[in-house]
Amino acid sequence: MDIFLTAEAWVSLLTLTLLEIVLGIDNILFVSIVSNRLPEEKRGIAQRIGLFLAMLFRVGLLAVLAWMINKLTDPIFYIFDMGFSFREIILAGGGLFLVAKSTSEIHARMEAHEGKEEQRKTGKFFSVLMQIVLLNIVFSFDSILTAIGLSSELIIMIAAIVISMLIMMIFAKAIGKFIASHPTIEILALAFLILIGFMLVLEGVHIEVPKGYIYFAVFFSLMVEIVNMRVRQNSQKKRDKKATE
Repeated sequence: MDIFLTAEAWVSLLTLTLLEIVLGIDNILFVSIVSNRLPEEKRGIAQRIGLFLAMLFRVGLLAVLAWMINKLTDPIFYIFDMGFSFREIILAGGGLFLVAKSTSEIHARMEAHEGKEEQRKTGKFFSVLMQIVLLNIVFSFDSILTAIGLSSELIIMIAAIVISMLIMMIFAKAIGKFIASHPTIEILALAFLILIGFMLVLEGVHIEVPKGYIYFAVFFSLMVEIVNMRVRQNSQKKRDKKATE
């Protein structure tokens, strides 16, 4: 533990923790959306258990990857002179799963009527929990590879991941409530996850997409939707005021 006596270690820990939180935003969005399929009293439990299991997986995977990172990126087969390693396979497969899952969630919300909506709120606890864990596994590789790239000390990498996951556990419930009460934000979040899925697929076939463009698009769309929400609230207040006059 002497490593934490240096300023460099603390700067590394702070930087890595902040990056892990930023990389985990899409993770929190998906956890919130999936857990909203459960009754309200079970959502928080599913979120905490799912994120805790994911944290254990990330720490274990980090310990393994820390010494086999070179093997993970070595091509295992080639297509048209393009090498594919386990990393590319995992990224592409996870991206396709994310696109398919988010698309099906959007379709379910577009087709749902009142009866179906009630049925959706009674989703199976174990199924939702497994979806949270599986998607955390997919999102883990991006954050873990970032950790390995930024720090050479395993204890700092583990500490950053644990701290960032604990922060996610704290804020996941609040984000889930906000998304559940604003359906348009939920659709926007699902569209964001589809975009992330496509990005993962492209990375899996060696096409690098600057994440800054995606974050800007998401931030701009979110700002527009917040303005729309404000306009709708003001319009509703005016209608209510006229109705009472």
